[in-house]
Amino acid sequence: MSTDHELDPTTTTAALAQAARTAGYAPSIHNTQPWRWRVRARSLELRAERGRQLAVTDPSGRLLTVSCGTALHHVRLALAAEGWAAEVYRLPDGADPDLLARLTLTGRTEVTPAAMRLLQTVRIRRTDRRPVSESPVSGTALEGIRHAVTAEGARVHYLRPEDVVELASAADHARTVEAMDPTWTDEMSYWIGLPREDGLGVPAAAIPSEPPSTMVPNRDFGHGGALPVGPSHDRAAVYAILYGDADSAMGWLRGGEALSAAWLSAIELDLTLLPLSAAVEVPGTRQALRRILSGVGEPYLVLRLGAADPEHAGPPHTPRLPADQVVEIVDRG
Repeated sequence: MSTDHELDPTTTTAALAQAARTAGYAPSIHNTQPWRWRVRARSLELRAERGRQLAVTDPSGRLLTVSCGTALHHVRLALAAEGWAAEVYRLPDGADPDLLARLTLTGRTEVTPAAMRLLQTVRIRRTDRRPVSESPVSGTALEGIRHAVTAEGARVHYLRPEDVVELASAADHARTVEAMDPTWTDEMSYWIGLPREDGLGVPAAAIPSEPPSTMVPNRDFGHGGALPVGPSHDRAAVYAILYGDADSAMGWLRGGEALSAAWLSAIELDLTLLPLSAAVEVPGTRQALRRILSGVGEPYLVLRLGAADPEHAGPPHTPRLPADQVVEIVDRG
């Protein structure tokens, strides 16, 4: 049972604001960070920031909502690591589709070592687009990641070799389709590789200097970056489809929470995880992913899993928006 002191508005507002700041570490499509947090005395609202939606790449907001789901999972972890229990209401207002979630503090809870460890993992997570090493991924590790995904209300399908061939074809076709659209290339140019001072986008330091040798082609950024790429090939990589039951805002949000859980679980298992979205961005190739799933679910993202190449240091962290641009305190109680 919580005491009045534990739920003092000054205390809870500070806790919620700090958790929202920590959620800024979450990954997002092209590092758009398309979320905004509103802090109230005992609750926290997650809102979609449509001004940072990719209008050409993501007109329906699928990837925006997945990105917001990763931030929602991060904020849940941050609260748990500080000993706060919270109830989560996803899409709480049908008349306000931009209100993706509301968290309400219910009191204090025990801080577990797992919660503390996951919070530390949040801070070291980064996106590595280079090939993985030749070290195989164990079945035990894959089951651990599957458990993390299902615990968040989504599912993961690990691909067979013949499925990887079909995935590679779909990803290559998606790259071709998108590259033929000048509005898409303009959008990519805005977010990728250019020096920026606003804390958004993918810097050149996080983009491979040359196209990596991979089973499934990575996104074509249109130019090389500054991240060195060795001669390795990702033959030992495991590819998977992150999916759920519905092609809906609720499904995409839960998919984002599952992506965050899978990524952090992979890091704890000494693996890297790379989300690949090109094949879900194009309707025709998204249908190809549905075929790989035998029609039993809606694909949210493709995942590449593998052991990091020990010859390379990890890539730098991508920049982040200042907290005061994404966290707004509207009610201190």
